Amino acid sequence: MDHLPTTLPLLRPGETCWRLARADRAAVIIDADDYFRAARAAMLAAEHRIMLIGWDFDARIRLSRGTPADDAPAELGAFILHLVKRRPSLEVYLLRWDLGAFSTLFRGTTVFTLLRWMKHPRIHTKLDSAHPTAASHHQKIVVLDDCLAFCGGIDMTTDRWDTRQHRDEEPDRIRPNGKPHPPWHDATTALQGEAATALGDLARERWQAAGGGVLEPVRSATTCWPEPLEPQFHDIEIGIARSRPDMPGIPAALEVEALYLELIARAKRFIYAESQYFASRRIAEAMARRLAEPDGPEIVLVNPITAQGWLEVAAMDTARARLHGALRRADKHGRFRLYHPYTAGGAAIYVHAKIMIVDDEVLRVGSSNMNNRSLRLDTECDVALDATRNPGTGDEIRAIRLGLLAEHLGSTPEAVAEAQRRTGSLVATVEALRGDGRSLRPYEEPDLNAVEEWLADNEVLDPEGPDEMFETMARRGLFRGGRLRNLFRRKPF
Repeated sequence: MDHLPTTLPLLRPGETCWRLARADRAAVIIDADDYFRAARAAMLAAEHRIMLIGWDFDARIRLSRGTPADDAPAELGAFILHLVKRRPSLEVYLLRWDLGAFSTLFRGTTVFTLLRWMKHPRIHTKLDSAHPTAASHHQKIVVLDDCLAFCGGIDMTTDRWDTRQHRDEEPDRIRPNGKPHPPWHDATTALQGEAATALGDLARERWQAAGGGVLEPVRSATTCWPEPLEPQFHDIEIGIARSRPDMPGIPAALEVEALYLELIARAKRFIYAESQYFASRRIAEAMARRLAEPDGPEIVLVNPITAQGWLEVAAMDTARARLHGALRRADKHGRFRLYHPYTAGGAAIYVHAKIMIVDDEVLRVGSSNMNNRSLRLDTECDVALDATRNPGTGDEIRAIRLGLLAEHLGSTPEAVAEAQRRTGSLVATVEALRGDGRSLRPYEEPDLNAVEEWLADNEVLDPEGPDEMFETMARRGLFRGGRLRNLFRRKPF
């Protein structure tokens, strides 16, 4: 058995996390309707500095639906200009991935808003190119006055907004051009206090790495928790984990990967996880080891039915099919399931959330997916709460998991809890409650052609790190090396 000694703490700075920090208040925010509303309220209260660190931003999106009760605009671009106009002490720093920025120029009026931002002396914009070839800056962090931070998977861009109801007829789920976009499921966190200060350090470090210069911490105290948001946790210790590729003068940070692997190794009863992708050989191997144990944990994954865009489909969906087939063969005890969520009318809900809950004792939310890029190539940031170090938080972690399952199954947290009490099994609970309409549906392995299998097996589009970009095909691949090599090399049934 590959369990790590449980006498060691889960969150260890320099190994499974970058830092430990306390949060006076904290909340997990599910779906962008609540997040955009909370972020807007918090930014209205910011007095000194707002840092927006993201993969993408779209100045045309609305942070509130309907007519705002205050005098501030609903659109992000006009809202940022309004903030600096009304508060002379406020500086705004916006950092986004450089390659993704090119598409911005073709988004309606966005280019004009960006020019207005760039002209303002207290709005500072920067494109992040501090990454290896083919990598991306993928963190999603908002820091306000070093007092409050949002950290998770939600970008302030188009196609993200939705409510937890994921209605089929949703007039507010529209793009800036007025066209509807599909249902979207996502998650982030809000953290107040020392944890926000630590994320402020990380944001300033990233700003400097991108060529933005040195920024000093914000020293002035601010009352920063947004009133619309109800905190779920008080006075807790959280761990912050990063992915950062190895670059000249900048050492690699592999805490995201280490935390994934240790959580899988430590799980006793179950792992519940949501991810945009499932394509990591390392994560799949760790799961296979646990599934082979007679008393190992159940593993329930929630993914979108398919990735977005032909390139992601070629890279992620094919790798997922191959890994799923291998895990089915390793799963001698029937403890592994992969599901997709659907609306009441049968529309696929796109899963962009990056969440892992283990035994209702550990909660992890961030920007990292279960794919190679997130572990070693892109920049990522996750936060984790360990209930064994924070007495009394296990019940709230459990409530979050029950709420997520209820959301996906079209049920209630009480019904999910009762089904799990009755069955004693996470898998059996989902199977008992899922059905037609708003529910979870099992993943079905597609038939892969030779080209798709080759793309998946050689990780051409999802390398495990910057060095692999230049390795020969003979030295790389989804099923190379390791004691599970033979299992993973066999083709799915």
